Amino acid sequence: MDYMIDLVRWLYSPEGLTTIIRTFGLIGLTAIVFAETGLLVGFFLPGDSLLVTAGILSCPEAAGGGMFDPFVLAACLIVAAIVGDQVNYVLGRKAGELVFSRPDGRLIKRKHFEDAHAFYMAHGGSAILLARFVPILRTFVPFVAGAAQMPYRSFVVFNVVGGGSWVVSMVLIGHFLGQTPLAKNLHGVIIVVVAISLIPLVVGALRQYWSARVAAQGNNTRRDNGGMGEVPDMLFSKEVRVHRGDPFLQEGASPARSTKNS
Repeated sequence: MDYMIDLVRWLYSPEGLTTIIRTFGLIGLTAIVFAETGLLVGFFLPGDSLLVTAGILSCPEAAGGGMFDPFVLAACLIVAAIVGDQVNYVLGRKAGELVFSRPDGRLIKRKHFEDAHAFYMAHGGSAILLARFVPILRTFVPFVAGAAQMPYRSFVVFNVVGGGSWVVSMVLIGHFLGQTPLAKNLHGVIIVVVAISLIPLVVGALRQYWSARVAAQGNNTRRDNGGMGEVPDMLFSKEVRVHRGDPFLQEGASPARSTKNS
């Protein structure tokens, strides 16, 4: 486990980010974006910070810049982000119940799915777009959407819009920074970018802490499901999910029918 912690620290360090980009180039960037968005085990990979750093290095004025054509860079990463979410959605649709029934693993915890499901239930289809800008949720929300039988056509729309807006905004921010005097201190800029990209995680952790305190002070009850914690709504029957307000299940609609119509 210490090895994993050291690896994550290196991945998010200025040295790690620049080494990855300079060593593996556009192919490495494309593979990482796909893995972070399409494979559950890739949730720890850098996303926002990697895209912004790549944008900086696409600018000729930046220190060591001019590595990529910004349009080619953005196009390749948009495709990787969209295909990644698409794969994750299919995996959730095919194996969601199996994965949710398993206990915590060394890397992937049930809490990741529960947080993603709460975000999905709170925002509906727009969760696919919004989660693009939140580390970890970016990986798990598409899987949860698939497990919850979100209509395929709706998912594709939010996936394409979200993937495009995420990549373009991050690369443009980096490219803009590369044209400023700040780019002369590349490591300093990357440290700031990494810190900013982690703000959503910090805010989410604080909200969870506050919610836990409020729940502990009240007399909230939890369902007994054999000690595994609260089961996500998607594992209940259609009738229960309709009653609980699942945004993609309405009276008279079944997951199979939604899939067929999609």
